[in-house]
Amino acid sequence: MSQGYQDGENGPITVNMDVEKGVGQSNAAEPGRTMLKSFRGILETLISAGPVEERGVMPVALEDRTATNYFSYFWIWASMNINLLPITFGLLGPSYGLGLRDCALVILFFCLLTAAIPAYLGTLGPKTGLRQMIQARFSFGRYLVSVPVVLNLATLTGFCVVICVIGGQCLSAVAGGSLTPAVGIVIMGILALLISFCGYEVLHQYERFAWIPALIAIIIATGCGGSGLSQQAPAEPATAGGVLSFGMIIASYMIPYACLASDFTTYLNPKFSSVRLFLYGYAGLVLPSVLLMVLGAAIGGAITSIPEWQEGYNETQVGGVLAAMLARAGGFGKFVVVVLSLTLLGNIAATMYSITLNFQILIPQLVVIPRYMFSIVVTAIVIPVSVRAAVEFFASLENFVALIGYWSAAFVAVLIVEHNVFRGGRYDTYDHDSWNVASRLPLGVAALAASALSFALVIPSMSQVWFEGPIAEKAGDIGFEMACAVTAFLYLPFRFLEKRFTGR
Repeated sequence: MSQGYQDGENGPITVNMDVEKGVGQSNAAEPGRTMLKSFRGILETLISAGPVEERGVMPVALEDRTATNYFSYFWIWASMNINLLPITFGLLGPSYGLGLRDCALVILFFCLLTAAIPAYLGTLGPKTGLRQMIQARFSFGRYLVSVPVVLNLATLTGFCVVICVIGGQCLSAVAGGSLTPAVGIVIMGILALLISFCGYEVLHQYERFAWIPALIAIIIATGCGGSGLSQQAPAEPATAGGVLSFGMIIASYMIPYACLASDFTTYLNPKFSSVRLFLYGYAGLVLPSVLLMVLGAAIGGAITSIPEWQEGYNETQVGGVLAAMLARAGGFGKFVVVVLSLTLLGNIAATMYSITLNFQILIPQLVVIPRYMFSIVVTAIVIPVSVRAAVEFFASLENFVALIGYWSAAFVAVLIVEHNVFRGGRYDTYDHDSWNVASRLPLGVAALAASALSFALVIPSMSQVWFEGPIAEKAGDIGFEMACAVTAFLYLPFRFLEKRFTGR
């Protein structure tokens, strides 16, 4: 099968789709490379015989969008969120001076608000056949899209680091110190590699069932530690600053999903109702996230009241608390902690899958390299970074989260305005013959300028440990709200002028 695409300003080039699995298959083996050639041959044979997705970022043609497992859009989001990650984010709530009731209200409101963004953008996948960051080229242009792609790579890699650290800490807590968090991190990274290496089909099948043991393990942990959850530490009355700052944490958890949403839906049949697909995705994002973040907030509020939990937290943080909660179950409790650590694979595998696609978007020439090869590259990056981040985990987590919510809010504002205002909601305006042709895509100046200039108000609205702006001092952290609203407002005139002067 072949597919045409354009390289920069040049004319169309016919690319054989088998190129993606034929890199390095030259018959002219050089002396001394016989072993390498044999290894490649074995690898290619295994990949061809197995369920490994080889297609990279190239558009999915209409005739290839035949999948009808629409409810998988619910399962993939549910599995990405039925694990320890939302519990960990919920644990941050009490650190903003909020009691359990206030944490629960903040979690509910901000999840309901922000989950709509990734759920909506995911509905564009079946209609356009384009990955999320390829869709962004129709706003940011072929070259300037590299800016949000780099930021997205950093964001997704950061989430992988967070997940590896949590999983590694859980495995270390079970081993009682005989297995270091670093070794646990390596185990998590390798297991995630196996799933993301295979790609779309295996990922969807895995996510379809991975939530079941995850949910059972979380219920058991909650049951064992349930009596301790009522021992909440006294909290001061909620302040606007505390509410909005914790709300930023929730938004920073949810909005970045929008940067990979359509990666999971490009093979679905476009005839299916977009409204129903949106509702599937929205439910998969909201239901588990709200419940598990509230559980995390309850655990966080009780840690200081229960010495065993505090001791476990001091030793291996999230993993230590869970091990302490399950201590009364003995050996079975340790088994449940291991299962809890493995529940994170549903999230990290899907995240690593999207990272592999972003590499090819960042450097278009890499489209000829098979997608699965980037899974190995990502794993090699994530593991050592995770080992370093584990030293000061929650400090690393808060610093990371503080940065991702702002840029991703500006990014999604551009995509939503472009699709609904300048493209009139028409999917046929995303031309497959133009996705890699700079002369047929917008310049991207309007998108980048609107996003960048929004930070003139975002920075004064930020409230972080290392910086608090003058607006934030009075109103709390409203940085992500500013990023979204100001970018959308600026993009309208900027894009109008760009279209008028360039015609595209």
